[in-house]
Amino acid sequence: MTSHTDSRDAGTTPDLARYIDHTLLAPEASEADILRLCAEAAEHHFKSVCVNPVWVRTAHRALRGTGVLTCTVVGFPLGATNTDVKVFEARSATMDGADEVDMVINIAAARALDNETLVEDISAVADVVHGADSLLKVIIETSLLSDDEKVFACQAAVEAGADFVKTSTGFNGGGATTADVALMRRTVGPDVGVKASGGVRSREDALAMIDAGATRIGASSGIAIVTGGTGASAY
Repeated sequence: MTSHTDSRDAGTTPDLARYIDHTLLAPEASEADILRLCAEAAEHHFKSVCVNPVWVRTAHRALRGTGVLTCTVVGFPLGATNTDVKVFEARSATMDGADEVDMVINIAAARALDNETLVEDISAVADVVHGADSLLKVIIETSLLSDDEKVFACQAAVEAGADFVKTSTGFNGGGATTADVALMRRTVGPDVGVKASGGVRSREDALAMIDAGATRIGASSGIAIVTGGTGASAY
């Protein structure tokens, strides 16, 4: 269960850090890059690191004993793989040590308002993830949806058992906006998490997202966020 708080609860750097999934999803990322990401996350006490599935085992080992979670992505970044492939990815990731899984929905189903297909896609992954005592975040890719479709996708995610809804992959144009985060929060209510990702580069950006209803921030600029600097990444 996840309750919304406002930015006053994230006013200190340690508190704000616990909102952040410190992210590196570049396809060319090396093992050294992943280990550096994990060291940074441990140093700054971020909530998790978010890495591609090939690096889950490496990150899980590197983070052992730090209190930082291991997060990964499935069906990423298009969401256009078959459900059974997403299920396989999720099972493999949790076996490798993923504490959290961020899946991309079937975006075409969301745009078609096809509730049955969308709920089946999400719930199949949720069953595997929850069976491993991990959390599921559902990426709806707000930049590709109308407001009505965003509401529809969030409602389907809640029906399917998602723990969070998430704005964006950061790979398909656009990113998190406070308007989208607020819409998602109104739709899912107080007990489902909302993750803002894509273009959150500064402390001010992060606090604005939290004020709008975000309970998690996905960013490759986590250090800039907690130190008051600015980051260059689009994610």
